[in-house]
Amino acid sequence: MATPAPGAGAPPPNVPARRRNAELVLTVAAVALTALCLCLAGLQIDDRVPDRFALYTCTFGGLAAAAHIAVRFLTPWADPLILPLATALNGIGLAVIWGLHTAAGDGPAESDRQLLWTALGMAACVAVFAAIRRPALLQRYRYITLTAGLALIMLPMLPVVGIEVFGARRWIGFGGYTVQPSEFARILLIVFLAGYLGHKRDVLSLAARQLRVGPVKIFSLPHMRDLGPMTAAWAVALLLLVGTRDLGTSLVLFSVFLAMLYTATRRKSWVGIGLAMFLAGAVAAWAVFWHVRQRVTIWFDPFDQDVYQSVGGSHQLVQGLFALADGRLTGIGFGHGRTATLFASDSDLILISIGEKFGLAGLTAVLLTLLLLTERGYRTALVSRDVFAKLTASGSAFLLAFQTFVVLGGVTRLIPMTGMTTPLLSAGGSSLVSTWMILGLWLRLSDTARRPSSAAPARDSAGMPDAGPQPTRALFQAP
Repeated sequence: MATPAPGAGAPPPNVPARRRNAELVLTVAAVALTALCLCLAGLQIDDRVPDRFALYTCTFGGLAAAAHIAVRFLTPWADPLILPLATALNGIGLAVIWGLHTAAGDGPAESDRQLLWTALGMAACVAVFAAIRRPALLQRYRYITLTAGLALIMLPMLPVVGIEVFGARRWIGFGGYTVQPSEFARILLIVFLAGYLGHKRDVLSLAARQLRVGPVKIFSLPHMRDLGPMTAAWAVALLLLVGTRDLGTSLVLFSVFLAMLYTATRRKSWVGIGLAMFLAGAVAAWAVFWHVRQRVTIWFDPFDQDVYQSVGGSHQLVQGLFALADGRLTGIGFGHGRTATLFASDSDLILISIGEKFGLAGLTAVLLTLLLLTERGYRTALVSRDVFAKLTASGSAFLLAFQTFVVLGGVTRLIPMTGMTTPLLSAGGSSLVSTWMILGLWLRLSDTARRPSSAAPARDSAGMPDAGPQPTRALFQAP
């Protein structure tokens, strides 16, 4: 009888393992961490396990299990860390929101809503990777996504449905509920930019003139005719700032555009021109809008008595800094503290609440988890085999990372506060659902990228690749 060749029947080399069982174990650990946080919060507040402990734990665990089952069958080659990391962050946010409102005597209404938004978010995540079977097909509809994204951004400007709160007009209301359309518009705009920049990146990469000091090249200027996308993005950011007075969203959108433009072209000149345009727009906004000047004043001198006591002054920022100091290394728990009565402690200042309740150690752990989740987005971009997938994954990963930086920088006085939410942690349905939709896109992109070539779907009727190398030069490669 013939001896089989060595390695016969073994899987082909360089084929990644599916690791769905590892994902299951980590997801169970994330649900257990949520249960532990809820239990500790109840014991610290009332010396007993919360009445809603079983309801929250079973419901949250069931939602995580359902999401895992959907991933196992619909995206079997997806990154195994995305779902557990997101589940852990979502669960910590739920527990902190419950503890804050229970300690303040507000009841569980807000945490009940957060659990409902969690269910809608996980359902949206599954819907995204179930509906988008071939991500590359999305670039066919880039101008439709652009139109839809701009329409969502402009919705709060309408006089009937738009709602203005604390000087910002970023919400629309119906039936007693409010929605922030810009949270969903950012996803559509990232998809548009990935399709547009992937199509135009070779043209945008060309430099018209080199600026040199002797033999050393210090800067390269693009063609003037290619400044159209940069100017359009700058104009949209300013329009958003003027129409909605939403400093944070306009800052994040323009920064995401710059990051994706640099990823596509690897031209530092684009970043330099973009930063110059941003600084010009920031100075103009400071000169025109009172609320921007107020944010800068609060940032520069929050401990001034007049600034501290004024309406919309620095009271929130100063008390948040004191709460962080109170937390020290291991936290003071939910039994007492400043954040239970501090405005927006469950949304804009959720990181302050975590720092007070769990200390520097707990806040660092949460930030590292957010960092690791963002790293999985960039890892998805690195392993993707087509330009559109790379740009989509890297752009959305930068969005989550920069949004976290803006929130953390604002509450620690590194930069002016912008009133944004922390991904997956803050209370609020729009932010939570839109973040889960981004994660659903990552799961589909990573499944497409990690799937063995023999299992990859063929090209579509238009010849557009869903996987496989592009004829253009690769991204993330040294020039």
